[in-house]
Amino acid sequence: MDVALEEARAAGARGEVPVGAVVVDAGGVVVAQAGNRTRELHDPTAHAEILAVRDACQRVGSERLLGHDLYVTLEPCAMCAAAIAAARIGRLYYGASDPKSGGVAQGARVFSHLQSHHAPEVFDGISAQESETLLKAFFAAKR
Repeated sequence: MDVALEEARAAGARGEVPVGAVVVDAGGVVVAQAGNRTRELHDPTAHAEILAVRDACQRVGSERLLGHDLYVTLEPCAMCAAAIAAARIGRLYYGASDPKSGGVAQGARVFSHLQSHHAPEVFDGISAQESETLLKAFFAAKR
């Protein structure tokens, strides 16, 4: 989660919402990491999770990330949760919950839908306080 937090801080420094994500293989090796880049890339799908999963799939040479885990600083939205399911991520670890836009434990609850072909094991609250602090400071500075 430390690497995801570094990515979140870097995203915030670029003026992006400070969210970071890291894909790790079964041996604990970081395969891909990313921070939000929606504004930079003019792409509403350029969330940290999507970018990290895309990069990991390219590096692994498969659209499936069986045996891989994803660490992200904020509860994934519905779009990202669907991508996580499609990639067959084994375990999802996230920091801050997202009552407004979350798609895992809040809102859409993508993994519990019958249409979801895969649901990773989910572990929430990992470095939640630090993740929340980054987000609150970012949005406070915007207001």
